Amino acid sequence: MIRAIVTDIEGTTSDIRFVHNVLFPWARQHLAAYLRIHTAEPAVAAALNDLRQEIDQPQADTEQLITVLYRFMDEDRKSTALKALQGMIWRSGYLNGDFTGHLYPDVLPALKNWHERGISLYVYSSGSVAAQKLLFGYSDHGDITALFSGYFDTHVGAKREVSAYQNIARQINLPASELLFLSDIRQELDAAQQAGWHTLQLIRGEADNESLHRQVNRFDQIKLELFSL
Repeated sequence: MIRAIVTDIEGTTSDIRFVHNVLFPWARQHLAAYLRIHTAEPAVAAALNDLRQEIDQPQADTEQLITVLYRFMDEDRKSTALKALQGMIWRSGYLNGDFTGHLYPDVLPALKNWHERGISLYVYSSGSVAAQKLLFGYSDHGDITALFSGYFDTHVGAKREVSAYQNIARQINLPASELLFLSDIRQELDAAQQAGWHTLQLIRGEADNESLHRQVNRFDQIKLELFSL
């Protein structure tokens, strides 16, 4: 029996083009100015210190770190520090109404249905927890954060590492056999499956013929009773 569902964002609940064509360019455009203005703020300072540790340059100044962050963006590096800073920068865009968080139209009805059935819902994304809350808090359909019981980012581990899903299961305090992970990336699902989770692959584009996971195209095609067999 599935008692909790953990969902990815990019390519799963939300169009990856929204992230790559809206959010990433916005962060890149505003990065340098934002950091120069907000360097002394505790959250920004903490993220920059995390970045210094990540690159093993404890004396790096803000301008040097800005250069590193642009390089990380070019490489699509899954840096926890970068993701945290991007979330801070995106906040102003959401608050100003410059954009709203994209959701596929089939997502919200399914989430509401599961929530009403008493199934706990969580998010696990490489984007920071703060960025996740912004996307769902300022979504195309308004603030839907009340549907979720918690959020996870790379602080629990990388999404292709088995240990990340073991850590999430411990924090949710449910056995892996009662957890379902939704993602569009089979390597992430492979890791979750190795941790004992149920898995389901969302295919929003071309079929993944190398995947061994169950596949659906929409949230309204998900049949939870199949995972109780």
